[in-house]
Amino acid sequence: MFPFAVLLIALSISYLIFKHKSNASSRKNLPPGNTGWPLIGESIEFLSTGRKGHPEKFIFDRMEKFSSKVFKTSLLLEPAAVFCGAAGNKFLFSNENKLVTAWWPNSVNKIFPSSLQTSSQEESKRMRKLLPQFLKPEALQRYISIMDVIAQRHFAFGWNNKQQVTVFPLAKMYTFWLACRLFLSMEDREEVEKFAKPFDVLASGIISIPIDFPGTPFNRGIKASNEVRRELIKMIEQRKIDLAENKASPTQDILSHMLTTADEYMNEMDIADKILGLLIGGHDTASAAITFVVKYLAEMPQVYNKVLEEQMEIAKAKAAGELLNWEDIQKMRYSWNVACEVMRLAPPLQGAFREAMTDFTYAGFTIPKGWKLYWGANSTHRNPECFPEPEKFDPSRFEGKGPAPYTFVPFGGGPRMCPGKEYARLEILVFMHNIVKKFRWEKLLPEEKIIVDPLPIPAKGLPLRLHPHTS
Repeated sequence: MFPFAVLLIALSISYLIFKHKSNASSRKNLPPGNTGWPLIGESIEFLSTGRKGHPEKFIFDRMEKFSSKVFKTSLLLEPAAVFCGAAGNKFLFSNENKLVTAWWPNSVNKIFPSSLQTSSQEESKRMRKLLPQFLKPEALQRYISIMDVIAQRHFAFGWNNKQQVTVFPLAKMYTFWLACRLFLSMEDREEVEKFAKPFDVLASGIISIPIDFPGTPFNRGIKASNEVRRELIKMIEQRKIDLAENKASPTQDILSHMLTTADEYMNEMDIADKILGLLIGGHDTASAAITFVVKYLAEMPQVYNKVLEEQMEIAKAKAAGELLNWEDIQKMRYSWNVACEVMRLAPPLQGAFREAMTDFTYAGFTIPKGWKLYWGANSTHRNPECFPEPEKFDPSRFEGKGPAPYTFVPFGGGPRMCPGKEYARLEILVFMHNIVKKFRWEKLLPEEKIIVDPLPIPAKGLPLRLHPHTS
C-alpha cells in the first residue's frame, strides 16, 4: 500500500500545481480547446491514437473542432498549446531561443540526468560544439564505404539464405551497428549485439510515465541507462589509455574527438551521457524509416522496379568488390524521393515539444509563459492543403524544388533541426542499395497494423518472405 499512497500524494501535488498554472492563465485570451480530465488532461487520447495506428487523429479532430492554427489542451501534466500547419511550424522553428525553448518530459531528464545540469539551450550548444565536422556532408563522404561494408556484413549474417525475416529488429541492428562503428569504433557483430540489449529497455523507459517503482518501464529504463553508462565509462577509460599510447587516433570517431576537445567541466559521466544520447538518436528513428521503406516497396512493385533500376545502374558501373562512394549517393535521386515520401507518410519523428519563455500572441491568442507547445509532423504531412491527395504515395512530390517550406518536417526545423539529417540520408540509401540488389520480397501479414509508440512501427515487426535475385 505504501507505494500507492506515495503515488496518490504525488499525483495530488501535480494536480494542484497544474490547477494553479491553469488558473493563472484563465483570465487571458487563450486558444480554444479542451483540457480534458483533471490531472491527466488529454494525455491518454494523445498517446492512444498513435498506438491505435492513427496519430494524426488527435490533431485533426481538434483542428476541425477548435482551430486550424492553434488549440489548447493538457498533456503530460502540463497546460499545452498545439501549433498546426506550416505557419505553426514556421513560428516555432523561427522563434527558437527567442520566444520558445526546447522542453522534454521528466522521464527524459531522469534517464539522462546530465541534461539537468544546464539549460536545454546551453546543453544543445555544448553538444553541437562537441560534435566534430563529422556530421557535415563533406565529412561524411569518407564514411560511405564504411557504411557499405557494415551493410554487406549485416545482410550476410541476418538476411542471406533466409526464406523469412522480420524487418524492424534487423533494421535496428543495422543502424545500431553503424552508430557503434562510427561513434565508438566498435565493429565486432557479437560485441555490438550484446551492447544493444539494454537499449530497447532504455528507449521504452524514455516514453513511459515517470514513476520510479521496481518493475515499472521507467524504473527498468533507468537501470538500463546506468548499465549502458557503466559500459561506456569502461570504453572511455580504455580509449584514454590508447590515446596516450598513440594506439588510437584523436580523429578516428566521436569518442576520441570528445576526449581530445572536451572542456575542463566535462567528466567521464558527462561524455558517457552524450555518447548515450547520440547512440539512441543515431539509430532509433532511422531504423523506423528503413522499416517503412521496405514496407512500401513491398506494396508498390512499380516503385520498387524504379528503385531497382536506379540502384543496378550504379552497381553495374562498379568494379568487383568496389564500395559505394559519394558520387554513387548523388545518383540515388529517385531512391531518396521514395524515402522522403515514406517519411512523409510515416514520420519517424512524430513531433516535439517547446516551452514558452514569455507570454506572447499567436493567431490572435495569448500563449502564457511556461506553457508547453507541441508541433506534430502530421498536421502538414497529411494535410491536403500542403500535400494534395495526402494518402497517395507519390515520390514525385520531391522532384524539382520539392514541398513548400515548413510542410515537410521529418527532421524538425530551425536551429534544432536534427544535426544527423545527412547521416540518416546516407545510412538509408546504403541500406536501400544493398537490399534491392539482393532481393524482392512480399509481406507475410498484408493487413499488419501500424502503431506509434512513439516511433511508427509495424505491430509484428514487418515479417517478409524473401525472393533472392537469381542473377
